[in-house]
Amino acid sequence: MGPVLVINAGSSSIKLAVFTPALVLVLAASVTRIGGDACLTIGGEARPVVAGDHRAALGVLLAALAQRGTGVADLAAVGHRVVHGGENLIAPCRITAATIAEIRACARLAPLHNPHNLAAIEALAALAPALPQCASFDTAFHATNPDVATRFALPDVPAAQGLRRYGFHGLSYASLIEALPRQSAQPLPRRLLAYHLGNGASACAIVNGHSLCTTMGYSPLDGLTMGTRVGSIDPEAVLTLAERIGIAATRALLTHEAGLRGLSGGVSDMQVLLNDHSEKARGAVDHFCHWAIRHGGGLIAAMGGVDAVAFTGGIGEHAAPVRNRIAAGLAFAGAKVWVVPAEEEHQIARDTAGLIAQGRMN
Repeated sequence: MGPVLVINAGSSSIKLAVFTPALVLVLAASVTRIGGDACLTIGGEARPVVAGDHRAALGVLLAALAQRGTGVADLAAVGHRVVHGGENLIAPCRITAATIAEIRACARLAPLHNPHNLAAIEALAALAPALPQCASFDTAFHATNPDVATRFALPDVPAAQGLRRYGFHGLSYASLIEALPRQSAQPLPRRLLAYHLGNGASACAIVNGHSLCTTMGYSPLDGLTMGTRVGSIDPEAVLTLAERIGIAATRALLTHEAGLRGLSGGVSDMQVLLNDHSEKARGAVDHFCHWAIRHGGGLIAAMGGVDAVAFTGGIGEHAAPVRNRIAAGLAFAGAKVWVVPAEEEHQIARDTAGLIAQGRMN
């Protein structure tokens, strides 16, 4: 088997990682600011490039990989991160026309992610049509949630069809349960409260390695306070906003202008807020921690207790004051606290290698 390439595409960036058949990371690269002042970073070196869209950015990245000895023909397959797989895409799979249609159908539920994931998939298919591609889904980890955790209290009427909780950050949680036993040199705790804290933030109750329930719901807007996303909000407040400013403006406000940014008056970066001693900055951090503790307590109750708490993601790993405040708020549970580096790309590579080993990428 040749190397596995992992692609994580965002709205204005594409990140690549190359893994050996033994799943050892050997090279990482990215193109940022696609459509503007684009920059290629590879092997610790950065230089400006021309990348007007995702296809151009992928072309730049593939050429840069080839210059370093890994051409398209050398690759065994490519694995993509896809945020929303809906009800049907609940396991890693090879990308087909039917898969693309399913991902596109879920784009409305993850507008910050699925369209850009699709852009990378379709751009690579155009640039390297013979290269097998597969997708790993952030929603798939939560397919083990029971009906009581995923169903909204809505009647069985046509208007409510498809409305349910899905949960997200599944690739992060899947990588966490793989990494924690190696880090701790102990078996995975039976009842684990996991936090993925970054610009997007969620928490998950994990029992015997399986998701029981999580804070994000129908879309990545629900649950914890986030960088620019609102988190939990009364539905009537959403309806009132829609009446006042319209549906499109409400969606934009809840997705791009809320969360830490809305509370602080324009700042969504947690490190900047921690260094800012203004009342608004402190209030935003307080809000973030309060709701992380409050949701965490509910997840502990759902598990009937907790044996360990684990933090991952940019804030979870690097913002010690925030992590310590949340841990202090949950100290009543007496659980061991761990910090686990996020390894989502490694998880995608593991998924892709698994499909190859099963003969499902031929």
